[in-house]
Amino acid sequence: MNVVRQLRRIHAAACTVAEALAYRVLSGIVAALVDAGQLIRTGDLLNRIGSSDLPDGQQSWYGRHVAKAYRAAHVGGDSVRIWTQHRTTGRWIHVYVYAPTDPALLAGLRSYKATRHLADRALYTEAA
Repeated sequence: MNVVRQLRRIHAAACTVAEALAYRVLSGIVAALVDAGQLIRTGDLLNRIGSSDLPDGQQSWYGRHVAKAYRAAHVGGDSVRIWTQHRTTGRWIHVYVYAPTDPALLAGLRSYKATRHLADRALYTEAA
């Protein structure tokens, strides 16, 4: 079978799957690692320390601060990204995921003014 025909078949099959499955496939093994708890999103950390009631705008700015701290620690490199559904709008968005013990998560809490008060709570949660 030639390459063009094979690509057409793959494209046709991809167009018929459910949207959630398509994004799950795009995320690949990273999605499995997030489900297993080996990687976490910034929103997952906020849920763990009991701060999931922060507005979406503050949660996204916290994520930006974590990404900035991660880039500084890893010489400009970005973390791995995953497709996930937004918690309030339901739209599919691309977010970074980190190791649960990554220092960038705590550095992001400390550097963002709206989450600075949560840094101590995160240390106690991490120790438990």
